[in-house]
Amino acid sequence: VQLQAFGGGLVQAGGSLRLSCAASGSIFSITRTGWYRQAPGKQRELVAAITSGGSTDYADSVKGRFTISRDNAKNTMYLQMNSLKPEDTAVYYCALHVLGSTYWGQGTLVTVSS
Repeated sequence: VQLQAFGGGLVQAGGSLRLSCAASGSIFSITRTGWYRQAPGKQRELVAAITSGGSTDYADSVKGRFTISRDNAKNTMYLQMNSLKPEDTAVYYCALHVLGSTYWGQGTLVTVSS
């Protein structure tokens, strides 16, 4: 399984970005997937997750601002990020969880300027 994340960039506070994560292979539709982020000097944290059935979970810090979604037919997951804050600055990683294993994408940098 290979994951490729893209869509990061530089945005002003209050702006929006949409991240995408494309997965290879045929197991995407049966997996739980998620977006994580790691800011400089901090541990990687879960931002949002979505199950194969579409149930979602969000970190408290992004609730109401971020929306996770997936298109199983395209093996792709998305993270719509609105009302971005400087504290959202981090490298964002997509991950796929299946059969006790986790597969990670390469990360995409999101920088929010104040």
